[in-house]
Amino acid sequence: MKSITIKGSERESVGKKATKALRDAGMVPCVIYGGDQPVHFTAEEKAFKNLVYTPNAHTVVIELENGKKADAILQDIQVHPVSDKILHVDFYQLKDDKEITMEIPVKVTGTSPGVLAGGVLRLNQRRLKVKALPKNLPDFVEANISELEMGNKLYVTKLVANNFKLIHPDNTVVAQVRISRAAMKAAQEAAKAEKGGAKKKK
Repeated sequence: MKSITIKGSERESVGKKATKALRDAGMVPCVIYGGDQPVHFTAEEKAFKNLVYTPNAHTVVIELENGKKADAILQDIQVHPVSDKILHVDFYQLKDDKEITMEIPVKVTGTSPGVLAGGVLRLNQRRLKVKALPKNLPDFVEANISELEMGNKLYVTKLVANNFKLIHPDNTVVAQVRISRAAMKAAQEAAKAEKGGAKKKK
C-alpha cells in the first residue's frame, strides 16, 4: 500500500486553551495510539490534504522533529460541521506482526455482458473492510464484473483476497447489474408486439 509522510511536532500541553491556539495558527492536534503510550503531536492542516480528501487508502509515516518516527493508519478524524476545518486526528500505530483492519476502496475491472446488453451497473460497496498484516494491505480490492449478466449480483465471496481477509457477511453484495428503464420499456414493447402478432395470426 502507498504511504504518505506527515511531519509534525510533539506537544506536551493538551489543554483546551493550547489546542484552540494551535487551531487558530493553522495546526491540527493529533494523537497516535497503539504504542507503549499515546503520543500527542501537531501538524499543519495542509499536510492532511492527500490523506483525507482522496478516495484512495494510504498508510502514514509520521515524522516528528525530535526524531521519533511511527508507521500508522488514520483511525478517526473530527471535522467542524460548518467550515469542514479539521479539528483533530487520531492515528493507530502499525506493528509488522499484528494484523490491522482498514477500509479499502473497491476497483471495478472487466466488462459486464449485462451492461453491454443495456443494463446499469450499481456499485453497492465502494469500500470494504480488510484485515491483514501491514505489509499485505492492498491499495484496492478488485471486483471483476466480467460474468455479470442482466440482473446478476456480485457477492463478496467471489472476490479474490490474496494475503488478506474480507470482514463482511457472505451475502454482502458488492455490485449488481440492474435492468435499465430503457431496456425494460423495450422488453415491454417487444412483448406487446409479440402478443399483437399472435392475435393477428389467429
